[in-house]
Amino acid sequence: MALLMALLPYLCGLYERLLVQAQFWLLSVLTSGPVPRHIAFIMDGNRRYARRCDMKVQKGHQAGASTLRRMVEVCIKINVYCISAYAFSLENFNRPSEEVDFLFGYLTKMLMDACEDGSFTRSDLFERYGVRLNVIGRVELFPETLQRVIRIAERNTRSNNRLMFNLYMPYTSQDEMTKAIQNCVQNASKMNDLNPDTYFVQEETDKHLMTSIHGSPPLDILVRTSGVKRLSDFMLWQV
Repeated sequence: MALLMALLPYLCGLYERLLVQAQFWLLSVLTSGPVPRHIAFIMDGNRRYARRCDMKVQKGHQAGASTLRRMVEVCIKINVYCISAYAFSLENFNRPSEEVDFLFGYLTKMLMDACEDGSFTRSDLFERYGVRLNVIGRVELFPETLQRVIRIAERNTRSNNRLMFNLYMPYTSQDEMTKAIQNCVQNASKMNDLNPDTYFVQEETDKHLMTSIHGSPPLDILVRTSGVKRLSDFMLWQV
């Protein structure tokens, strides 16, 4: 037993080195072919995970956020340019107020913690990886404190160009498409030209999508983390 205890630090260190080597080998395999430029994730299953592990729902959301960060780090290592994550649906406002309030507070804290000393001077987390943050959706529906933190985080990462990170909240694809069509109609009205072949074509609609406005490349892969096969009103036009 004494010998085992003495060898334990060495064995743990060996395990860590082997794990790093295994991860490096796996990433090498993944990057041996064409690398997608834009991967989107539907962050699903947090509540089911919490119930399965007999935890509070809040713990499930925290675990989901940790998983998202790991996915971002992997995507950076394999040189993916753009990541989109579905963090909060417009329909989520209908969830129990306790859960919604927790999510608002957690999102606020997460973005504040990403800034150096919580002072919003620089976004240390995003600076480390050269990540530019775009929050896509009806941000005006969030509490003012969260809106302010989002604006500061976006501003502080605007010059980063290694990875574009789109955080969709609060968002639904139907709302995005509706807004895009409304903008097409407004542009047509301004030009006094309601010709459907000019302002109501796919290319024109693409220009007015929230995703396109932020400069994201076309979507290559959509992943739903829970394994459930449904789109949940996320990027329906792009898919």
